[in-house]
Amino acid sequence: MNGSQGNSPLNQDAHTMRDYINLIRLNFVAIALITLTGLLVALVYAINAPNIYKSTTVLKLSKPQGNILSGSLIPEFQDFGSDRFIANEIEVLKSYHLRERVSRCLIDSFKLSPEKNKFSLIYEDARGISTTGRKLKTVEEIAVMLTSKVSIDQKRGLDIIEISVESQAPFEAAMIANSYASSYKEINLTYNRQQLTVIKNFLAQQREEKLAQLVGVEETLKNFQEKSGIVQLPEQARALIDQSSDFQAKMNAAKVDLTISEKTLNNYKQELNKHDPNLTDYIENLATEPYIKKLQEQIGEQKIQRDRALASQSSNKQQMVREVDAKISELRDKLNSQLSVFRAGVLASSPEEIKELAKRVVDEEIKYQSIVASYKKLNEIVGEYDKKMNLLPTTATDQARLEREKSANEKLYLQVEERYQEAIINEQSVPGNALVIDAGLVPILPAKPNRLLIVIIGLFLGIGMGIGFAFIRNYLDNTVKTPEDIQNKNINILSWIPQIEGMEGGNKDFEFIVAKKPDASASEAYRALRTRIKFSKIDKDSLKTILVTSPTSQEGKTTTSINLAGSFAQANFRTIIIDADLRKPRIHSVFNQKRFPGFTDYFFGQATFEEIVRKSEVNNLDFITAGTIPPNPSEILGSSQMESFFEKLKNEYDYIIVDSPPVIAVTDSEILSSMVDGTVLVVSANNTEMELMEKAVQLINHERSSFLGVILNNFTYRSGYGSYYKYYYYYSRPTNGAKKGRVKV
Repeated sequence: MNGSQGNSPLNQDAHTMRDYINLIRLNFVAIALITLTGLLVALVYAINAPNIYKSTTVLKLSKPQGNILSGSLIPEFQDFGSDRFIANEIEVLKSYHLRERVSRCLIDSFKLSPEKNKFSLIYEDARGISTTGRKLKTVEEIAVMLTSKVSIDQKRGLDIIEISVESQAPFEAAMIANSYASSYKEINLTYNRQQLTVIKNFLAQQREEKLAQLVGVEETLKNFQEKSGIVQLPEQARALIDQSSDFQAKMNAAKVDLTISEKTLNNYKQELNKHDPNLTDYIENLATEPYIKKLQEQIGEQKIQRDRALASQSSNKQQMVREVDAKISELRDKLNSQLSVFRAGVLASSPEEIKELAKRVVDEEIKYQSIVASYKKLNEIVGEYDKKMNLLPTTATDQARLEREKSANEKLYLQVEERYQEAIINEQSVPGNALVIDAGLVPILPAKPNRLLIVIIGLFLGIGMGIGFAFIRNYLDNTVKTPEDIQNKNINILSWIPQIEGMEGGNKDFEFIVAKKPDASASEAYRALRTRIKFSKIDKDSLKTILVTSPTSQEGKTTTSINLAGSFAQANFRTIIIDADLRKPRIHSVFNQKRFPGFTDYFFGQATFEEIVRKSEVNNLDFITAGTIPPNPSEILGSSQMESFFEKLKNEYDYIIVDSPPVIAVTDSEILSSMVDGTVLVVSANNTEMELMEKAVQLINHERSSFLGVILNNFTYRSGYGSYYKYYYYYSRPTNGAKKGRVKV
């Protein structure tokens, strides 16, 4: 289990569930601490989290039927239009304009409320104190705050919108939700009545203007009569005035209708231009097509003829009116027939989503052109009556004009007044398309926080983070941990040596464990190592000199060398250990001896062979210390004297164990590995990096070297799997019938 690719605990092909359980067991303390931290944080948050109350207003929206600018355009795409309409209305609800209106409403309500503690969002604690330092937010601040405190959602598949507000004050939550609904209904109603409101306002303006004109004409007529002394006009002039004023009033009314139609048409055209500007010009050109224009003019002429017939005193007046109506009906049929072809052509070339809008533009364009034709004809008739009135005497003419203007203004004012009242009724009769189904109620119980859920989430989040920490830590840890890690690199594993208890903190009393405590599990592991090394070659007699090295320092090569030599000695083999680590020799300290004299002193003639060979406390085990440290250790170890020294020792001993420096640090071990019969590499569990182990094997595994394998030192069953645990339990349980338990060595 290491951090290298292919051996990660995340790799299902390499490890089993037991490996993961073991990984969790290895990191149990860290996982428990992280879990406890997550749980404590969740508890603190759950205890201190303020209660949040939630109030919801439910609105039902229906698509407007009479307003082409906001209604559904295509019946066959009803559902699509509805979804789009709802989406548009949701954006209106989220707009700053609406939030600003709600903010002003909330501020007004706050100022009128005697209980200020019913508010928490708009009446904030500026300094984090509950009793002092509170202030009322501004309109802009409240509008910004509402963005995060108000949620607007559509119920799936329905024309229902829910406006939900969360606040620490239940009364405030309900007030904001209801203020939202109320403000939206006002905006929605204003938008739906927009077209009619424009017409109503225009008629109101015309009403005031016409009334002022009427009052002015009446005053002028009164002054003229007083000045001229003429009170009554002749009967002929009176009849001319009545007829002329009637047409004058109709012309003025047509002018008003023309203005209204023009405003309506412009609104439709502006909306159509957003979709297809070319279509607007196309419709306008077709609406003014000569044949259609001619029919409209003829209809206008016949209407004038009918009005003249009605104004005449002829005995066959009714017959004349019927004949004119018949001609008007015939002309209208022709016009409608032509218009149907015209509409079909326009709608056929229009995109699906704007057909209805194009139809409205066509109808309004035709209506506008018809009013223009009527207005022109009425203007001509009024001009004819002006010529007739010019034939009257001068004094009578002036009074006749004033009389006609007065009568025309009276009739026009009455018509405008009637239209204005109709416009008011029409505007008020248009309902909004938003209906409040459920008003926001003052909540009794808080909606948040769910304290139990917070604690549970904190617990599971802590567990997850703890386990994640264990896996990430293991993934990033590229050290050797188990024998499988070595085998997976195609490197022979000789044995694994358990940790020796008591050596932590630099205590060396139990370093020579096979001599101090031969029944310990570590001693048994060294005896197993001795057996495997002994039978690692077919020709047992060819394996007498064994080099012990490691990738780096502090990995236990000296401890392994001493205990391996001791295990051979305990098997009645004459064994000697040589301290060939001329950089940092330690053999002498293990046996509590001086470093002098050593084999380097023997090489330089400073000591005899008998002087450098010393007896240990174990039978059959001798040792040779390093002696004087030379300035050129590599040259000494690679000399012919060293080879001759090994040959001399082979004649005296069954096994020669050579303790050498780390192979990566210096070249001494590489040199010695070419002289010995076998080389073993000691790596420390949870300490030696995988790359360093591979590099060390590469350095000592050359042609002249007889590399035997790797020894995993400081191995603990906690780093391994179930089989290792059983192994250590078996070899560490008491043999004297005492209570079962692992004996730590």
